[in-house]
Amino acid sequence: MDPVIVALGSNVGDRRRYMSDARGFLEEISEKGLRASSLWMTEPVGPSTRYFLNAAVEIHSSAEPETLVRRFKRFEKAHGRSAGAPRWSARTIDLDIISWGNLVIQHDTLIIPHAEYRNRLFVLEPLRELRPEWKDPETRTPVDELIARAPDLSVRKLNATW
Repeated sequence: MDPVIVALGSNVGDRRRYMSDARGFLEEISEKGLRASSLWMTEPVGPSTRYFLNAAVEIHSSAEPETLVRRFKRFEKAHGRSAGAPRWSARTIDLDIISWGNLVIQHDTLIIPHAEYRNRLFVLEPLRELRPEWKDPETRTPVDELIARAPDLSVRKLNATW
């Protein structure tokens, strides 16, 4: 059972509660405990103007990746996220699989590792905190190097429990 790295984000409503609810959900479905980064406050990408709370979590699952994604989408919907919302719009909660061990999937409906994560400091910084030794499963590039290459973005670690 390989580790699954999940990126979480929220920028609408009670962001900390949404993040905490998502962490609880991920803890429930993980088959071997859960490890989590700190919460990070991050500048929005795209048209949204509200800052995000972001984090990274490591879970373990023997489910098929598509099955896990469907569970994530049901959780997001139950917490007020609209499946039809425009890309980069405000969201109550967002759960994305960043990596699944060394798995590489390129389907129309599922891409692992996540297609955009290399350009997102709001994913990379929590990921480095969680797994400083982590390397991209496709390129074997260390997370520190990915951070050095990523576009600049305001990302600040918070001293907050969740």
